[in-house]
Amino acid sequence: MTHDQQPGEAAQDEAAQSRRARFGKLPDRIRPQDTFVETPATAPVPARDTFNPDEWLIRNVG
Repeated sequence: MTHDQQPGEAAQDEAAQSRRARFGKLPDRIRPQDTFVETPATAPVPARDTFNPDEWLIRNVG
């Protein structure tokens, strides 16, 4: 501690230096290509896609 420093300033300087060492640099940049995972599309399931949009007309009007 020098003569121009207050008693608590040395601890504050050490804390500031440790913060700068830990948080002084930004993390590496993440490329947009690395932010998602491509998965192939699944094959269509015929049992799930059996809805016929014109069927209600045939049942109700015909």
